Amino acid sequence: MDQRDAILTRLLDLHPKKIDLSLGRTEWLLAEMGHPERRLPPIIHVAGTNGKGSTLAFLRAILEAAGQRVHVYTSPHLLRFNERIRLAGTLVDDARLQKALEDCERANGQRPVTFFEITTVAAFTLFAEEPADWLLLETGLGGRYDSTNVIESPKATIITSISRDHPEFLGDTIEKIAYEKAGIFKRGAPAIIGFQQHDGARDVLEREARRVGAPLSIAGEDFHIREENGRFVYEDERGLLDLPLPRLPGRHQQANAAGAIAALRAVAPHIGAEHIEAGLTRAEWPARLQLLSRGRVADLVPPGSEVWLDGGHNDDGGRVLAEAMAQFEEKNARPLVFVCGAQVTKDIRALIKHFVGLAGEVVAVPVEGEHKSWPPEEIAALACAEGMRSAAAQSVEEALAIIAQRSYAVPPRILIAGSLYLAAGVLALNGSVIE
Repeated sequence: MDQRDAILTRLLDLHPKKIDLSLGRTEWLLAEMGHPERRLPPIIHVAGTNGKGSTLAFLRAILEAAGQRVHVYTSPHLLRFNERIRLAGTLVDDARLQKALEDCERANGQRPVTFFEITTVAAFTLFAEEPADWLLLETGLGGRYDSTNVIESPKATIITSISRDHPEFLGDTIEKIAYEKAGIFKRGAPAIIGFQQHDGARDVLEREARRVGAPLSIAGEDFHIREENGRFVYEDERGLLDLPLPRLPGRHQQANAAGAIAALRAVAPHIGAEHIEAGLTRAEWPARLQLLSRGRVADLVPPGSEVWLDGGHNDDGGRVLAEAMAQFEEKNARPLVFVCGAQVTKDIRALIKHFVGLAGEVVAVPVEGEHKSWPPEEIAALACAEGMRSAAAQSVEEALAIIAQRSYAVPPRILIAGSLYLAAGVLALNGSVIE
């Protein structure tokens, strides 16, 4: 274990709970660190259940296409912690990260603080030290009491699609979850409300934005999108943009791209259509319908197979993944095999139901390293109860071996999804690198 990992391990033990939503501990530590949150570049703050990271990926790609220096803060990471902190376009190096963590650890002492809180303070410290034009900031969980919400005056806020997730922290209804997400809205900062599947979520978001005095831009009302002749058309009061389809596949990514465009049209009018076009075609976001065409995973499946990896893990995540697989099927028919693993805190039945009649087989796997993983046998039984062919494997490698032994008329399309932790393990198995 190197020194950086040793510090990260120590920080995990500073609070008895992994999650304890509050702003007080973060505010206290930021004060001890000289208030770096007051020396940050203009911020676009993003919350939501699904699509936050993809929206940030589009924002970053568009801004960088316009020659802007962009900081990015996201979570969780997939392969290494450094992925959470991007300084002016480059992942933070080990030396700078280690120093920031050590400084925060020293300032905090042995006071209770969660891992996310103290590492957020470290990130803000790094962002304040490095000049940039923008900071793209993703909430960790919720919004109102998320550590990132210590910022007072973002340039804009975005709420992506909201669905049921983390009810033990955010509430057991869509309306309660939306209320917590809406906590990032600030007076005077344009609030972009992305496309919502639930009217209750949109109603709460609108109400809260108006209550705090945040100018509203609502998907489907103030900006519209459509796919036409293989192009992505975005339209708002400023006019129409005829754009290429986003590089990130799936129609849900068009909705995420629209939220990013709406925010930039509100606060960065110097960003031109040519920059938006370039950003849409360059955006990258690992483990979000990522095609694994090379590496060990690709070597383990039948020749000619497609392997898609996604971290989708809830009801709405399952819906958009199933819609994407149906799109792929329309363009190029192949048998679909769903390799699925999830934590027991996730509604795996809701995820699987979207693939009834679409996936020919579900192969269940554990999420390795996660003690709260669904047993593969139970996932397989749930799939069987839905009338789907199913099998249980004790690892992704074993699942791919099972698939390799099947007989298919044409090479299959394989979707691996259900957990970002599962996706991380697959990327590690594949020998992938995130830069």
